[in-house]
Amino acid sequence: MIEYINDHSVKLTFKAPYKKSVHVVGEFNNWQVSEEYAMTKEADGETFSIIIDELEPRKEYAYQFLIDKKIVVADPYTEKILDPQFDSQISPNVYPDLKKYPSENPFKGSVSVLQTAQEPYDWKIQNFIPPPAEELVIYELLIRDFVESRKYRDIAGFIPYFKNIGINAIELLPVQEFTGNDSWGYNPTFYFAADKAYGTKNDLKYLIDKCHENGIAVILDVVFNHADKKFSYYKAYKGHKTVNGVHPFFNEKATHPYSVFFDFNHESKYTQAFFDEVCHFWLNEYKIDGFRFDLTKGFTQVQSYPDVLKWSSYDASRVKLLKRMYNKIRHYNQHCYLILEHLSANDEETELADYGFLLWGHLNHQFRNLLKGKNDSISWLSAENRGWEKAHLVGYMESHDEERLIYDAHQKFKDTALALARARAAAVLFFAYPGPKLFWQFGEFGYDISIDYNSRTGVKPIRWEYLKDPDRQALFEVYRQMIRLRKNIVAFKEGKFVEVSESLVKKININHPSLNVRIIASFNLKEVEVKSSLEAGVWYEFFSETIWHVTDKYQRMTLKAGQYYLFTSKKIEKF
Repeated sequence: MIEYINDHSVKLTFKAPYKKSVHVVGEFNNWQVSEEYAMTKEADGETFSIIIDELEPRKEYAYQFLIDKKIVVADPYTEKILDPQFDSQISPNVYPDLKKYPSENPFKGSVSVLQTAQEPYDWKIQNFIPPPAEELVIYELLIRDFVESRKYRDIAGFIPYFKNIGINAIELLPVQEFTGNDSWGYNPTFYFAADKAYGTKNDLKYLIDKCHENGIAVILDVVFNHADKKFSYYKAYKGHKTVNGVHPFFNEKATHPYSVFFDFNHESKYTQAFFDEVCHFWLNEYKIDGFRFDLTKGFTQVQSYPDVLKWSSYDASRVKLLKRMYNKIRHYNQHCYLILEHLSANDEETELADYGFLLWGHLNHQFRNLLKGKNDSISWLSAENRGWEKAHLVGYMESHDEERLIYDAHQKFKDTALALARARAAAVLFFAYPGPKLFWQFGEFGYDISIDYNSRTGVKPIRWEYLKDPDRQALFEVYRQMIRLRKNIVAFKEGKFVEVSESLVKKININHPSLNVRIIASFNLKEVEVKSSLEAGVWYEFFSETIWHVTDKYQRMTLKAGQYYLFTSKKIEKF
């Protein structure tokens, strides 16, 4: 931990269970190992600390910890690291005046950076109030593949675009320091550092501040299931037996079948304390509005490898771990979003949702089936259908992790316009369901590059020119209008929601004293005649802006392949 005492002094603290000694080496002592820079072991026998004086204000100093005079690591609490392999690849346009890696460092490897008298970021918005969780419409994005410059700061230039769509939150794929400069970010190494590949930490703060200024919450995707090999606490204990043979942070072998990199032991008090501090830091230092926790089903300590079904079944110890984390974070911030990518058995998810968590709701396969004319149920998009007391399901048709709807449909039809038309029907249904929603970047205009293009996590082409295509503009407009209906029409927030499925014809009824809504969409591959959901009377079709005079209750109507209607009992003007 780094505590700046004044413009000339800093206190460094390092938790190192089972270690005998820790020395600080760095530019302030010419990388020399000396007893003057030996950290003091505190009363608990596992915390080491030192005060370093006579530092030049605002000067950046590189340093490392030398453990037991044989293991060298960077400070895991550093807000900036220098990397001898990857820093040279970062353009000065992205990160101006980046400190050069100290070539005179004899210990090599990543180095941490400290700097006294830093100029604090001047926050324009001090106390942002995020939207209610149940009303979230989240835009998930990867900075690398969203804007050509790959800069935090330049994402802020798209805020007018976000507002035009109507979203009220963005969710950033992981930006905590990860290995290399070209990644989805799920290979974390330094949890307190904003990755330099996208710019400076103040650039990220600027993005968050501008979002808040425009009523948009910022959610950070974080990876607490595992860490990459450059993580300091992995390096500190790799190949070195502890006194009792137990690693203080990691499992020797992952407990579950979906492990990548190195698996944290979430029952360890050291792991718990570390991630509690990580969450507190980002909530306070960066004023983020919540977290999306990656792969929380992997927090289990119940051995399930290689049985995926066992891993996904109810796990009381895992629930206890997550509730502990929830309670701790709520001490820091009562209102931040806590979203789990859990995807476990419904009894476990029900308990977590009712406790207060939001949970990802994966409907990608179901919507892909419908677009291709294969019947599937989307009823699991409803938290009520899952038996949850609260509308805490963050439903999605696409996330970063699934095949793109339009690409998949195009493989069947070989007709992009047809795929886009069927995606419009899907979007009308998707946004009509109550509760928070999420969609992946560019889904609003039908991104059709496969997730496996240039390898799964490889760089994908940016296709802003798609918005010049009338068929893609039409899909964008459906997204925009449906989001505004959710936001502005009380029936979509508080109405009684009823879904009816007749094979590939999906119907939704929403009833409210102020307005009744009837949605009908056909995913058939040919024209069909069906019984409507319209009672006798006058109905207004929202998208075509036509008036329907219905004389017979539930009279039959003809639907073309992929056709959809949204009827209201009172006329609503488009937004």
